[in-house]
Amino acid sequence: MPSAVSTLPGPAPATVRPALTRDREALVTGVSAGLARHLGVHVGLVRALFVALTLCGGAGVLLYAWCWTFMPWSEGTTATRRLPVAWLLLVPAAVGALVVVVWRGGSDWLNGSIPPGTAAVVVGGTTLCATASGLWATLIDRTDTARGPRHTTTVRILAVLILGLVVLLLLSWPIARSGVVLVLLPLTGLVAVVASALIPRWRELAGERVRRIREEQRSVMAAHLHDSVLQTLALIQNRAGASSEAARLARAQERELRAWLYDGDAPADSDLPTDLRDYAGALEIDHPVRIDVVSAGLSAERASGELAAAAREAMLNAARHAGGEISVYIEGRVDGVDVFVRDRGPGFRLDEVPGDRLGVRESIIGRLRRAGGTGSVRSDDAGTEVHLRLPTVSSPERGAGRQEPRG
Repeated sequence: MPSAVSTLPGPAPATVRPALTRDREALVTGVSAGLARHLGVHVGLVRALFVALTLCGGAGVLLYAWCWTFMPWSEGTTATRRLPVAWLLLVPAAVGALVVVVWRGGSDWLNGSIPPGTAAVVVGGTTLCATASGLWATLIDRTDTARGPRHTTTVRILAVLILGLVVLLLLSWPIARSGVVLVLLPLTGLVAVVASALIPRWRELAGERVRRIREEQRSVMAAHLHDSVLQTLALIQNRAGASSEAARLARAQERELRAWLYDGDAPADSDLPTDLRDYAGALEIDHPVRIDVVSAGLSAERASGELAAAAREAMLNAARHAGGEISVYIEGRVDGVDVFVRDRGPGFRLDEVPGDRLGVRESIIGRLRRAGGTGSVRSDDAGTEVHLRLPTVSSPERGAGRQEPRG
């Protein structure tokens, strides 16, 4: 009798929740949106929960502050807040200051016409809103891509004016025991807003100090490696010979180590000398050659240009067909850039190269001609020299009659 096949469903696959992160495109801080995405609920429900917890002894405020402190940002480099928090805090502060002005002009609460409790609530609320507005603009809105330093300066000036006005109005009243505390409240807020302007400067100084310490450590490390590792790599190259595998690997490691120590982080589109040095290091690993790249003058040519592509092709041809030692000389001038690629291999005649071999004719000479430059090849028994020249855009040579290659 055949066995019955079970038709019970297997276990449901586990649901992978999104990471608990704050959105960079947020209403205020991105906490509610991040929690809603992580829990799989509507963001309005999370915000209502925070409000309900706030009514329970202020637990919602504490939970929100905890999440704001410890929840990381989502991927990205900039953050934008749609709600103008600083201005929303500044409006009730301005209204509170206006109320204090009306009180000062109409009656004196210290004589009993205005209840002290009401005065304390108004002055305290005005101070809290104005101080929070200035601090928010300085510490948070300053890095917001939708606002920036000008917005920060404007809000901070208005907050200082409001707090200063409240302090002056309170000081002009007869000082009683109950009035001293009210004077100290806006005065403390005024000091906090003014002092907050020093926080970005302090951060910049701290960052500069960290960078200076790193540079000093890097210099010490570079000196130590130069006296030990780099000299050892140079000795290996001299003893092993230019075409040996050990010498090629030693040159590649020396080049990478020097670039890490001295060059720093290169931009995505590097300059011509940096690109050709990197390409020379890659060729030395794949071919038994030694390539020296020397640059003189100031060149604005980029690695993505036609001159760089033609120079790389000339270096590749020299590594494939000549081997040994290859020198690359880059000369930058006001009217253009010249690149010389020389090898010591057996020479050749360009007119004797078969017609189907288009490397020199099209990838080197033809490429430069189409870009508005010139290319020439001079070869004899002592070696081959490829001369590439690309005038600047403003140079009269650019777009003029093309020179025919020699040889």
